[in-house]
Amino acid sequence: MQRLLRLVARVAPTDSTVLVLGESGTGKELVARSLHLLSRRAQGPFVAVNVGAIPEALMESELFGHARGSFTGATTERMGLVEEADHGTLFLDEIGDMPLATQVKLLRMLENGEVRRVGENAPRIVDVRVVAATHRDLTALVADGRFRADLYFRLNVVQLDLPPLRERRDDIGLLASYFLDRAARRQERGALEFTPDAMALLQRYDYPGNVRELENAIEHAVALTEGGAIGPADLPAAIRNPRMLPGTASDAPAFGGASLSGGSALEARPGGEEADTRPLDVVLREHVLRTLHRHRGNATTAAKQLGISRTTLWRMLKRWGVSRSAIKGS
Repeated sequence: MQRLLRLVARVAPTDSTVLVLGESGTGKELVARSLHLLSRRAQGPFVAVNVGAIPEALMESELFGHARGSFTGATTERMGLVEEADHGTLFLDEIGDMPLATQVKLLRMLENGEVRRVGENAPRIVDVRVVAATHRDLTALVADGRFRADLYFRLNVVQLDLPPLRERRDDIGLLASYFLDRAARRQERGALEFTPDAMALLQRYDYPGNVRELENAIEHAVALTEGGAIGPADLPAAIRNPRMLPGTASDAPAFGGASLSGGSALEARPGGEEADTRPLDVVLREHVLRTLHRHRGNATTAAKQLGISRTTLWRMLKRWGVSRSAIKGS
């Protein structure tokens, strides 16, 4: 994931179209937001569109807008989501579910920077950077005639592959620590930590729901625990006993089979809670330094709480330009 973050940082300042691929819950929208926040368009809008959630009959109107009277019910003119993203970033989630007729108009917009509202003849100029994401195998959809080859190649200028959590187990401890810290603060529980047995269970589980499932598991544990440490009994039954889960990683869809809901671990939550819209590396750095401060600069105990090795911790601090003397003196 650190390699992915470095790639995001290199790609973000460009206007290249990016295609983000990965299973459900791996954080595709989070990557898209980071691309936006690290780009020259950061002050512009970030418009996220779940293509799979828009009825096919309304797709063109939702994306490109419509003129008054262009169809039954169009009592006023309406700006489309593409125009709303002008001078910003348009994130098209579940791009593999886009109808072929709409794909034609999207391709035209990408090539000419123009949109034409339904019922209008005159095009409108837009300046939009597109980031698309999918859990589907687009090459297979192209072969089946369900996705345009020219659009695929136009979207796939830069491809970012998000591996499932079960393939990056070194990240589990750090992510679990971050979610525990955040959930404890949200629920005003004070500082919490994992027992070694609980951390071992978390790192052993395969997470078919990926990062989103891990986050939910930690919130579950914080809600149940009565002491200052999260133990095995506080974790969901599926993590304590993976055999209870109907579908584990062995039969979970590989790169192209899971359904995608468009969420990610750090985005807006139910009830109107604010999203954490900072770049990924900023969130990671803040959490690591806060944990070090809580342990008074003791790298051994901080690394244990973060679920990483001392070597990995020092490597992170070196990348961020934080000296050992500064940590020891915190």
